Amino acid sequence: MAARGGRVAAAIAAARRAGPGRAPEPAPGAVPEAAAPAAASVYVHWPYCRKRCSYCNFNTYVVPAVDEAAVRACLVQEARTLLRLSQVKSITSVFFGGGTPSLASPGTIAAVLEAVAGAAHLPAGAEVTLEANPSSTTTQCLAGFKAAGVNRLSIGVQSLDDVELRLLGREHTAAEAQAAVEAARGLFPGRTSIDLLFGLPRQSLDAWTQRLEAALGLCDDHISLYQLTLERGTVLAAQVWGGALPAPPQDLLADMYQAAHTMLVPAGFRHYEVSNFARKGALSTHNLSYWRAEQYIGVGPGAHGRFVPRGEGGCRREARVQMLEPIAWMRAVQSQGHGTGKRVMLSPLEQLEEVLALGLRTDEGITHERWGRFSPHLSLEAVFGAAGQALQQQQGWMVLDGGGLRCTERGLAVLDALLPDVLCQLQRAWGRAAPRPSPGPGRRDRVAASGGGARP
Repeated sequence: MAARGGRVAAAIAAARRAGPGRAPEPAPGAVPEAAAPAAASVYVHWPYCRKRCSYCNFNTYVVPAVDEAAVRACLVQEARTLLRLSQVKSITSVFFGGGTPSLASPGTIAAVLEAVAGAAHLPAGAEVTLEANPSSTTTQCLAGFKAAGVNRLSIGVQSLDDVELRLLGREHTAAEAQAAVEAARGLFPGRTSIDLLFGLPRQSLDAWTQRLEAALGLCDDHISLYQLTLERGTVLAAQVWGGALPAPPQDLLADMYQAAHTMLVPAGFRHYEVSNFARKGALSTHNLSYWRAEQYIGVGPGAHGRFVPRGEGGCRREARVQMLEPIAWMRAVQSQGHGTGKRVMLSPLEQLEEVLALGLRTDEGITHERWGRFSPHLSLEAVFGAAGQALQQQQGWMVLDGGGLRCTERGLAVLDALLPDVLCQLQRAWGRAAPRPSPGPGRRDRVAASGGGARP
């Protein structure tokens, strides 16, 4: 799955509420991305599904019929427009997510990839991932996607137990999931990932370890394991909150997470991100671009993006969200070339918060070099103290050394709980490093020259 970022955004918001009362001034010299890298990844959102799963609150739509030609034309147009706005020269990866993008025809996938390659350099070996549901995945269909340019699949297995699949509202059975994965591995050897969910109502630790054992016998070289979250407005959340189904206790969830690590690592998998395991170097290039805070361009209804709009004269990264509703989005694309619904220029501090919250999800953490690209005058040591000094380091949750800042295995397991304090440390250090306005004619002259007013 593509990185969704909900928990990260919540942690950053909580840290801002708990952090310093005033908004810090920009730190000296912190003008991020004045020379932004000329590369980005592209996320393409196909918003349609045949049915809505009981746990899903993604931007998806179930409609009687889809005008695929119209959707295709708008995806192509928006990709061209946003790539022109970004002025990136090279694309590192493309990810088709949803929704259920395996419901789109191979012709639509090929058209979007052709548009991307026409607007920027798309290397022959660049990772191109398609999310697929077992219920819409036949060998013939997969062969069509491969011919269109897809070279990696992410299959939403979610469970290998029929009772759990029915609880989740999935269309497929365990046998169909197994057949889909086997077909995918035949066409995309070494480049087929599967998704599994844990922490389901009534799911025991023994049941989860059985699912993992079955997955190990089926999977290729990449597995994504996501803890089920109850989202407002979903059928499953209503059942749990209404008392019809039990919520799993937190200690059981922690045991399930640890069981996955204990079983997968000896099988040759690297636990390279909180929810992701890979062996034989089969890490997801696309999702790594999110966790490394690189530029990405979101195409399609509800897609998110982070890039510098250099085509409009911009020099700072913006957070963009495309219009959610497909018909409104298509009308906007047809009239103005893109369907951006919201765009916010990120401050230097906001960018650093994302670098920190996303980078700590990986086993590599945040290197000094990457941190320095966004914060040339405020080092990791200035924020978190020398090696071993910070509380998180003393308690064995994090390590700060010559390689940078990263979580230990223990720290990754409790990252959601650590992030608010870690982000508050950043905000305090940023506030200390901010220049203080000095009284006198010099300050008045600067304010008058800029046309601004004195801050309270």
